[in-house]
Amino acid sequence: MQKITSKCSRYVDGQKMCIYCNNRCVKNGSSYNKQRYLCKSCKRSFVDSYNYNACQVNTDQRIKEYLKEGCGIRSISRLLKVSVTTVLKRILLLAKKASRPMIAMGKEYELDELCTYVRYRENQIWVAYAIRKDTKEVIDFNIGRRTNNTLRPITNTLILSNAKKVYTDKLKHYGTLLPSKIHSTKKKGTNHIERKNLTLRTHLKRLSRRTICFSKSTTFLSACLRIYFWG
Repeated sequence: MQKITSKCSRYVDGQKMCIYCNNRCVKNGSSYNKQRYLCKSCKRSFVDSYNYNACQVNTDQRIKEYLKEGCGIRSISRLLKVSVTTVLKRILLLAKKASRPMIAMGKEYELDELCTYVRYRENQIWVAYAIRKDTKEVIDFNIGRRTNNTLRPITNTLILSNAKKVYTDKLKHYGTLLPSKIHSTKKKGTNHIERKNLTLRTHLKRLSRRTICFSKSTTFLSACLRIYFWG
């Protein structure tokens, strides 16, 4: 029976094991006087130890965890001891991997928007998003000015999903974008999403009301939201 002799070194009966899929590896040249290994199964190569912390296996997971706990880009860079550029690149890659959940048909939703800033305080940007009323799951969001063009992609998604009811505040734009038979502005209809707004401002530093940690672009704001909602 095979027995792993050391969890850190990942050897089984003297045979080097892959750090990604735990299958057997073979020697594959060297990098900076360090022995490289190639996994015959997943075809990935690696060395025993890396000088640069961004090469660690759990770096992406730690970036997501720190991002969801209110850390800014530079804070994550200091905590992980990697460059700011690396953190920015990883966030964009993680955002691309995050996929929106399947939208159920005939459900009730809450739709609202919250204000933030990009680059400087005078440049207001609105984050509009919708959640399922029963599961509190975010099903879609969009970023832009507080106009019909920003809200329309979300309302169209809800209409195509045959939404049973959509609860919003009394912003006049919703009355022109949503059919009256499914649109509701009743009191306390948006309690869940209003509480979600508070959670977002608490967990994402860039959305806090009194902070200088604004997003430098809508691209990174959208990427951070995708990771928080669906990552």
